[in-house]
Amino acid sequence: MDVDPAVIGARLASSVVTPLIKKLFVKEGPGAGLVDEPVRISSLLSFRGEKRTLTEKDLSKLAAELVARAIRNAGPGERPCPADEDELVAEQLATTLYALGDLDMNDVQAVRLGHQGLAYELAHATRTRGRTTLRLSQGGTLLYERLLDTACLHILHFFTQRSAFVPRTLVEQSGRLSELITKIDILIERIPSQTAQDAGFERRYAEYMTGKHSTLTIVGIDLSHAEATWPLDAAYLSLEAVSSGEERPLSAFGLGGEEPPAAPQHTALPADRALSGHQRVLLRGVAGSGKTTLVQWLAVSTARQESLRGLEQLIGRVPFVLPLRTIARRESLPSPASFLTSVHNPLDGAQPPGWADRVLTAGRGLLLIDGIDEIPERDRERTRAWLSDLLIAYPDNLWVVTSRPSAVADDWLGAQGFAEFTLSPMSREDMAAFIDRWHEAARQTCRTEEERATLGAYQSALHTAVRTKQDLSRLATNPLMCGLICALHRARRGYLPPGRKALYDAALSMLLTRRDTERHVYAPGDVQLDEEPQLQLLQRLAYYLIRNGEAELDRDRAERLIEEALPSVPAAQALGDAPAILRHLLLRSGLLREPSVSTVDFVHRTFQDYLGAKAAVEAWDVGLLIRNAHDAQWEDVIRMAVAHGRPRERAELLRKLLDVARHENGAESALRLFLLAMACLEHAPDLDPAIRDEVTRNAMEFVPPMTIPRARELATVGPLVLELLPGPEGLTNEVAECCVVTASRIPVDAAIPYLARFAGHPAVGVRAQLASSWGRFDTERYFHEVILRLDRDDLYFVAESMQHLRLLLDTGPRPWLILRGNFTEFQIRDSLDGEDVTRLRLSRNDLVSDLGAAFGHLANLETLYLTGCHQALDLTTLPDLPLRTLFFEPPGGWNRPALPWGLERLVALERLKITSGESGIHPRYFPPGITWLDLHVAGEYLRTPWMPSAFPRLRHLKITFARGAKHPIDLSPLAALRGLETATVVGAEISGAASLHGVTVTAFPSAALPSAGAGSP
Repeated sequence: MDVDPAVIGARLASSVVTPLIKKLFVKEGPGAGLVDEPVRISSLLSFRGEKRTLTEKDLSKLAAELVARAIRNAGPGERPCPADEDELVAEQLATTLYALGDLDMNDVQAVRLGHQGLAYELAHATRTRGRTTLRLSQGGTLLYERLLDTACLHILHFFTQRSAFVPRTLVEQSGRLSELITKIDILIERIPSQTAQDAGFERRYAEYMTGKHSTLTIVGIDLSHAEATWPLDAAYLSLEAVSSGEERPLSAFGLGGEEPPAAPQHTALPADRALSGHQRVLLRGVAGSGKTTLVQWLAVSTARQESLRGLEQLIGRVPFVLPLRTIARRESLPSPASFLTSVHNPLDGAQPPGWADRVLTAGRGLLLIDGIDEIPERDRERTRAWLSDLLIAYPDNLWVVTSRPSAVADDWLGAQGFAEFTLSPMSREDMAAFIDRWHEAARQTCRTEEERATLGAYQSALHTAVRTKQDLSRLATNPLMCGLICALHRARRGYLPPGRKALYDAALSMLLTRRDTERHVYAPGDVQLDEEPQLQLLQRLAYYLIRNGEAELDRDRAERLIEEALPSVPAAQALGDAPAILRHLLLRSGLLREPSVSTVDFVHRTFQDYLGAKAAVEAWDVGLLIRNAHDAQWEDVIRMAVAHGRPRERAELLRKLLDVARHENGAESALRLFLLAMACLEHAPDLDPAIRDEVTRNAMEFVPPMTIPRARELATVGPLVLELLPGPEGLTNEVAECCVVTASRIPVDAAIPYLARFAGHPAVGVRAQLASSWGRFDTERYFHEVILRLDRDDLYFVAESMQHLRLLLDTGPRPWLILRGNFTEFQIRDSLDGEDVTRLRLSRNDLVSDLGAAFGHLANLETLYLTGCHQALDLTTLPDLPLRTLFFEPPGGWNRPALPWGLERLVALERLKITSGESGIHPRYFPPGITWLDLHVAGEYLRTPWMPSAFPRLRHLKITFARGAKHPIDLSPLAALRGLETATVVGAEISGAASLHGVTVTAFPSAALPSAGAGSP
């Protein structure tokens, strides 16, 4: 929902307005909650009727207080109205609010009107009753209107929070009002009083950022600028990211005791929400996985300030996109004042002095630092020091840093508090969606119906090929490669060459010559440059960049490199001198671009690595390749060098790589090199068998994987590793799980028979990993070979689509289910048997709002998990269910998560995990039978005196501060809980523990906060 600027303009947070608005209404008496019909507004007012507690004079004082607060919160030198109009504005506001008693409507009708509609009705009632309308200046009128809008917003919110209100009929509207008030509070907190100059510049800056980053280049659709871009809104495909703590099984509450082992609390989430709940994120992804596209999407979403539901952390933020490939070329990395200059932003000269400092000091910045891997290794420590200094100076902003997976070590930014995520490969559903979007974009370039029909046939054939050809589905696991495959499939009329090298060769041929020739770009007599001379020149540029550890070069340097190469490439001289040849490559090759007026780079790093590797092999710079093998920037170069080499060259390169690996000091460094050698075998179809065996034997030293991070790293080798992984016989439960993690992250059909061997494993962690990996493989085959064979005891089965759910439910009862994604209320109700389901997890669902309609028929439902469900805020329709356990985790990014409505009605509830943004909560909001409580606190402080009366039967307590607590937490009030056995506090210092006799108290203060992935209890 968009936030009304007029309401924001009043600059009154809910903590100020709510207490004043409540005075307008009578307090609810005993039995109020029994009323189930709408009530007239006039009967609720405290200044009308026989039992009035607020006089008209009091109403005037209340209005005057609102005016005074609004004026105090205005910016310096920006008083909203003349000083002599304060009383007049207050009088006009009081007169209008008094008209509440004249409205012929009930609370339900008022809420349906919305806050602006209610304000209009009040103003209209004031005029029709003949009450005085004062003459105010333009500023006075604007302040009056803003205050009236703000008051009406909170009046309606007050109605929706009354126990007499009919939540079943107005859940959606009530949720919108809560969301709107939350957004206004966030904006008021984040945006300090601004000068008109700052505000005006931010509007211009937001428009520029939207225009700059709102399109993507389409690989292979067309080379003309008008047709080679794709609107970001249409092109953006939200992949998934997993945290570094992924795939470890976690108990439901992390409290120990009676709860049986639960399925792993997976931390995969849409990549665009990786920021949710985190201020600082290091995002890793392989080349072409969509890191830069995600950066663009976050920048545009923040600049537009639209559609931020679930991304409330972006409200009021200002995006700064800082590609390291550009800014690291300077002698010193930029200060905030130089951010715009460093990225060649044309608005640099227009920014008000000190503007960037004011934005970052207020904690409003979103800093998107793209491409740690694209700067030389020697510059990375300098970059980390620069980043650390910025974090010290401006700690309260949001930060996203991107990198290829192995460019920097694990926890490279751990000391700075960064959470780490890795982009997952595209699933089959992602591939299908990408293919459809690519062809839809390509369809716009068709000139005839016949072309469109042919393209439709190619689209259908490619879907079939990706589903049925293992090598093709393995290659199409990131957006870049999927786009190349789409382009080649169209250009070659449905034929695709096998293997990655062959695909790259075909793609280069298509981009350099075939498309221009087939589209008749050249007129008779035009000078055309063949493919080979262009490749020779591009290889020189690519190899220069790789040797010097750079991602872009100055235009004059590029011209000199071409000039030096011309004697060896005489065919290119037909185009003219070096500047003319460079212009031709920029215009026609489709591989080079100008990120700024004076610089040149490749459209994607993958092409640079491929061409640079070809140059290295032709020059046989094997020593240079081996010396840089430890550098993540060179990993793809070495793989492609093996692909380009002849059999003898491949053997020599791999032998020297193994020698270097054996002499590495650290085990991690040796592992990376041995795995790199193993990954190279994929590109060496013709190789000395002795070398192949030696590479495999050395890699076997690290198989099976012993930890989850090692398992994920091993998966990067690809399908070759499947032949090395052991079967389940003789493995510990932990190692068996690691093997399954590795295989499940290699989404090819060959992994399914291996995973099927673990289907009967007794460890729930192993079986849970198998159940959660279904979406990465062919649905039918994985279901029949793996899912059907899983023991159902203590296991959650995961459905991510209706096809998944139907297959599960058609093959017998599944008492424990996870529904991940957007299932509707009707799909859930019509699919789930009312007697079978006892435990249910609804995850990342943006559709379900009426929980009663979805789950009300589940007569035996004892455990319910609601994780990241935007609409599922109302529990009032569930009191008839026998719920004993509830896990309520609001969508990430909600700074002030409110308790769900109707929680107190779940009288059978015994175990509760919940997140709250309030420091003190009234006991009446909770059912009295809770014995296990896991409370996550979104704020920085928690009062404890209310807890004994709220949870008189509590035995086990865990309190976690997501961001750490500013003050010690006093546990002494908990001494009143006679049955308390354990108390655990994470992220805060504690006091009063000595008063808890016989209670096991454990504390992890903020300085020793244990690391955990998103979603960990």
